[in-house]
Amino acid sequence: MSSALTDLFPHPIVQAPMAGGVSVPQLAAAVSDAGGLGFLAAGYKTADGLYQEIKQLRGLTGRPFGVNLFMPQPEHADPAAVEVYAHQLSGEASWYETELGDPDSGRDDGYDAKLAVLLDNPVPVVSFHFGVPSSEVLESLRRAGTFTLVTATTAEEALAVQRAGADAVIAQGVEAGGHQGTHRDIPENDGTGIGLLSLVGQIRETVGIPVVAAGGIMRGSQIAAVLAAGAAAAQLGTAFLATTESGAAPVHKQALTNPLFVRTELTRAFSGRPARGLVNRFLREHGRYAPAAYPEIHHLTSPLRKAAAKAKDAQGMALWAGQGHRMARELPAGHLVEVLVAELADARTALSVFPKGDELR
Repeated sequence: MSSALTDLFPHPIVQAPMAGGVSVPQLAAAVSDAGGLGFLAAGYKTADGLYQEIKQLRGLTGRPFGVNLFMPQPEHADPAAVEVYAHQLSGEASWYETELGDPDSGRDDGYDAKLAVLLDNPVPVVSFHFGVPSSEVLESLRRAGTFTLVTATTAEEALAVQRAGADAVIAQGVEAGGHQGTHRDIPENDGTGIGLLSLVGQIRETVGIPVVAAGGIMRGSQIAAVLAAGAAAAQLGTAFLATTESGAAPVHKQALTNPLFVRTELTRAFSGRPARGLVNRFLREHGRYAPAAYPEIHHLTSPLRKAAAKAKDAQGMALWAGQGHRMARELPAGHLVEVLVAELADARTALSVFPKGDELR
């Protein structure tokens, strides 16, 4: 692992930035104070909202932390397809007694304004999702003293990350909850994602920058596995979603281990981009019809998701979760880090005493 990264946090545990109100300052602070790397998610926030959260987080911890940005998305959605999907969702709007959102509410997520906040008030780490920032942006953050990471879902994407000048790459396996961080949204590629261990191996053989492994990791033994595969650290999202400090709705936390929700699926139903969530009524009824249209569908369904959450109706919410969701533990975030570190140590000890090949004959 690059010393520039290891110097920031003693344990190889990164709390994934989860947009939509999950990655609140209290969660990031608890993880960072416990020796991991806490993260804020700038996605769907205003630039001022991001500034205020950074200010609040700095008041909670003196440890390093990170901020995640969504890359602006190109215009490729078919307006007619969005309109057809909106018509299909009209019954949902009636059921939840709300209006559908405006699909044309903006597509750059305030990227430039948020980047300006991070350059004026530098933070230790910044990561990017849904694409690769320009070399100029990465260099400007480096001059500000910020360590940069970019998500990749293939070895080819990881190579683009390295060429742009990022300090490290986040290898996101198909097991990961929430949105897949593909650099280009290609519908023909739906369902062709790569499993995490294979992806880490491919990326390690393709690039020379550190790799952070993300996707379905819930236990210290799994952290040991990705470290053995060549990762420098592990990024966990769903594991921290269930913690005390997480900003996720209680009904979302409960659904992770609720026997009613037995599996996850990649879907475009809620946002128009592939994202992994628990299979519920909304996903089953609408997933197959949702067009490739992000962030248009995200804006369109936003009032529905908010209304379902207000009604505590898990069947209408976007219950983002990774494939390991049934292993979620409702613990304080700092305690979870301690447990993961202990499990990692146990796994390493077990590996060190495992009989060598000759002794197995």
